[in-house]
Amino acid sequence: MNFSYHFPAVRGIQAGREYFISMVPLKLLPRLFPSDTEFILPEYRAQRRINEARIPEIKRYIIDNRDSYVFSALAASIDGEFKFTPFMDTDVGIFEVDMEAVFLINDGQHRKAAIEAAMEEDSSLGKETISIVFYSDNGLARSQQMFTDLNKHAVKTSNSLATLYDARDQIAVATKNIIDAIPFFKRYTDKERDILGKNSSNLFTINMIYKANQKILHGDSCSNEDVEFLLTFWQLVSDNIVEWQEVLNKTLPKKALRENYIIALAVTINAFGRLGRCFYDDHSLKMKDYLIRLREIDWLRSNEEWVGRTIRENGKVLNSEDSIALTCASIKRQIGLPLSKEEQQREKQLIERR
Repeated sequence: MNFSYHFPAVRGIQAGREYFISMVPLKLLPRLFPSDTEFILPEYRAQRRINEARIPEIKRYIIDNRDSYVFSALAASIDGEFKFTPFMDTDVGIFEVDMEAVFLINDGQHRKAAIEAAMEEDSSLGKETISIVFYSDNGLARSQQMFTDLNKHAVKTSNSLATLYDARDQIAVATKNIIDAIPFFKRYTDKERDILGKNSSNLFTINMIYKANQKILHGDSCSNEDVEFLLTFWQLVSDNIVEWQEVLNKTLPKKALRENYIIALAVTINAFGRLGRCFYDDHSLKMKDYLIRLREIDWLRSNEEWVGRTIRENGKVLNSEDSIALTCASIKRQIGLPLSKEEQQREKQLIERR
C-alpha cells in the first residue's frame, strides 16, 4: 500500500468473514464518504438515494441535544487494499486502509449526511467520534445484499413506546404523567402498542392520548400550567363519562364498552382533544360546568347521532380529521358549547349527505 489511513480497531468474525470496528472522528466522514451527486439507476446502486427531507430533522436533533445526542454505528464496505495489524495475540490493533480505496456506506447514510450538516453549524462536533463497522467490499451484489440484510429486519419502534421513552418531548412527558395520575387511564392504557387486539386487556394506547394532547395544545411546548390544564381536563372527562367509571368499578365489562360504545375509539379520544382546545383557548369557559354534562350523552354506537360522524352506516369506524371534527361538534352541541363557523359548515354538509 502507498499512503493509507490508520484506524485503531477491533477485529471480529461474522459468517466466516472478518470485519473491523473503529471510532472515527466526525470531521473525517466527508473525506471517507464523499457525497454522490450523480444519478445512478437503482439496480446499479448498493443503497437507496438520500431523502433530503430527513436531513434537517436529524441535524436539528444533534444541535438541540448537543450534550446528549446518540447514534448507532455506521456500516461501510471497503473497495480497495487494507490490512489489520494486531497488538500481540489479540483482536485489537491498527486497521490500515489504502487512501485509494473507496468507502461505501451500507447503513447510516442519512445519519452521516445530517452529521455533516450539523458540523457546518457547530464545527466543534468534528472532534467527536462515531463507530464504523468496516467490511470488505465483495462486489455490487454483495453490497446490495448487505444493505437489504441490515435494513430488512429492522423493526420500527411503535409510536406508543417512543412516546413512553421520550424524555425530551414535553407533551410526551406530560402525557405519561397524566396517564399515571388518572386511575382509569393508568389501568387501561397500553404503553407499548399502537394497535390493540380485540381481546386486549387495555382500551387505549399512550399514542392515542398523546395525539389528543397535541390537538389541545396545538404546538410542541408544554409549560407547567399546560400540564395542570391537561390533567384537570382529562380528570374531568374521566370522572364524567359514566361508562368509564363503570368499567373501572367492574360493573360494565371492557368487552361491552369496546363493542357497544364509541368512547374507546381513537376518533373519540381525538375529538376530546379538539374539545379540550376550546377550553384551552378560552379560559373564560368554566370547564367543570360544561364537562359534567358528558354524563348526559348517549355514547352507544346504536345512537343515530354518531352515524356519519364517528361510524359509518355499516358500523365501521371513521377516523379522518373530518370525522374527528364532526364528533367533537356533536359533543360540543350536547354539552352547550357554541359551534365555530367551520363546525357549522361541517354540520350543514353532514345533513346534506344524510
